[in-house]
Amino acid sequence: MTTRIALVDDDQNILTTVSILLESEGFDVTKYSDGEVALEAFDTSPPDLAVLDIKMPRMDGMELLNRLRRKSNMPVIFLTSKDDEIDEFLGLKMGADDYVKKPFSQRLLVERIRTVLRRHKAKEANDETAEEDVLVRGRLKLDSVRHACFWGDQEVTLTVTEFMLLHCLALRPGHVKSRDQLMDAAYDDNIYVDDRTIDSHIKRLRKKIRVVDPEFSAIETLYGVGYRFKEK
Repeated sequence: MTTRIALVDDDQNILTTVSILLESEGFDVTKYSDGEVALEAFDTSPPDLAVLDIKMPRMDGMELLNRLRRKSNMPVIFLTSKDDEIDEFLGLKMGADDYVKKPFSQRLLVERIRTVLRRHKAKEANDETAEEDVLVRGRLKLDSVRHACFWGDQEVTLTVTEFMLLHCLALRPGHVKSRDQLMDAAYDDNIYVDDRTIDSHIKRLRKKIRVVDPEFSAIETLYGVGYRFKEK
């Protein structure tokens, strides 16, 4: 069956260009320029994944996600403005699966959609055997099926990319991972991102874990080489 994607954005240019791209990738796309209309439509014809803009009139993406999560675990990706870090964090806490910042690479959006869909499908198929997919390294616990990260007994909300980077590092503690290796782990089909993008993800990852543990230092930087996870 064709995967159904819902695009919800009040920007007609984004609706048009992104729908054309996704349809060219084989997705069945439904467009909505209004959050309330989208929510009503989801009741009768739920998509496999929704891409939501945060800032919309009448009902913004946050409210739409909040109301959607009361009755559905449909995977959701947020489109956010460049400076919406607080909105991103709140959105992930509320149950969004990932976010993509505007202006964004359309190819990157496609890959994020595919990654989230794969994770959601794996979660549905493997809930009964989830323990096999839990990686424990010292105080760190990563549940790949549920896409959950814990430091000690505190949950840390991560994006798909941040989760994959941390999993790559923690899989082999003490082993150095170059930026190229981390790119391959976090981005499908070897999508090109520069070193600064990986560095930014690592910086944000550390920042999130330090919210629950200010002394967190398990991710080490080896300047000119890469990063490694230090299991205490």
